[in-house]
Amino acid sequence: MSVTKAELKEFEQQADHWFAENKPATPDFILPETFMEVGTDQQFEYLRDWQNKVYEAGYVGMAWPEEYGGGGVDQAFQDIATRTMAKHRVPFLPNTIGLNWAGPLILHMGTEAEKQKYIKGILSAEDIWCQGFSEPDHGSDLGSAQCRAVKDGDEYVINGSKIWTSLGSYAKYMILLARTATGGPNKYAGLSFFLAPMDAQGVEPRPIKKLTGEYGFCQTFFNDARIPASSLMGKEGEGWKVAMTTLTFERGAVGGQAGGLSMMDLSINDIVELARRAKRNGRPAIEDPHVRGQLVDLITESRSNALMATRSNVPALASDWPTAVSMSGKLRSSELKRRMCQFAISLQGANGARYVSSEAVDGGMWQRSYLNAFSGTIGGGTSQIQHNIIGERVLGLPK
Repeated sequence: MSVTKAELKEFEQQADHWFAENKPATPDFILPETFMEVGTDQQFEYLRDWQNKVYEAGYVGMAWPEEYGGGGVDQAFQDIATRTMAKHRVPFLPNTIGLNWAGPLILHMGTEAEKQKYIKGILSAEDIWCQGFSEPDHGSDLGSAQCRAVKDGDEYVINGSKIWTSLGSYAKYMILLARTATGGPNKYAGLSFFLAPMDAQGVEPRPIKKLTGEYGFCQTFFNDARIPASSLMGKEGEGWKVAMTTLTFERGAVGGQAGGLSMMDLSINDIVELARRAKRNGRPAIEDPHVRGQLVDLITESRSNALMATRSNVPALASDWPTAVSMSGKLRSSELKRRMCQFAISLQGANGARYVSSEAVDGGMWQRSYLNAFSGTIGGGTSQIQHNIIGERVLGLPK
């Protein structure tokens, strides 16, 4: 069923009014920038309540099937709702892994029973999800995962650990990659994929203190943890295929995500405003030719990224490298965020060294954002891995 411009315009006005009227008051505690910094019960409950309110109002999961709790409408409506959230700078939706990775995966590859069981709880934030891919001893070599899953009747017994499990302390479920066999034709053959409950006895998430002093990451230990055999997604030994499909959602290479903001993003407009306030030789920094040159470069790159989705739909602009936009999205956005924050700190001169001081510029927001930005260049595949992916899968270079 086609959607008219008039219908979209009317919906945009409705969404604009709703978010203007319902934007929550700023709390008396620091809000995290992304789900990777949610480290206190106050932060978590505030953000979960907000996601539930957005869902009950019908502004997240709008394009997901109605029979599983979604809105069942055209994706264009969700795109408008998400842009409106960004316009009003409302809080992000904390169930990032559920909304953007686990949920799309279940809708794409899951059984009917799995869709009925998991999707609505993902949207409402009743069921928070975390990810169990990385391990302490293997870095980016995901295929060498050693966390073991041994079948025992109607259960699997899990032993090992996973690291960087954001929201691990609050999650009800984990998308878990574990080894069910060894000695196959390659290291990927013995891996299996599970939708694992986090409340099983023997599952212990331990929060990790970050460089910023915040928490949010965990190392999750499995000590003879028993999970139902029905937690297996697909067949034993097919975990690598499922994990790679998950990563296409995580990296934004394919669509199907539920929508909503996944972070409190500092925009290029914030950098411009800071450049007006900062001083160079007694004058606004924005008047300095060198600063202006750097600022124009960042503005150009930011606008280019924002227009990439439109560009990918123009054959004349996308025919030479048709997968370049989708494959490069994660790399472009995470590296730009890091460099923008670095530039913002440089604008502060000697004040840029102040982070926790009461005299820190904007309460140390830029320093905190800069340090946190590195997690974006690591999670979902490091920037180095992303360069390799683009070289091999877009440019056709040899491994």
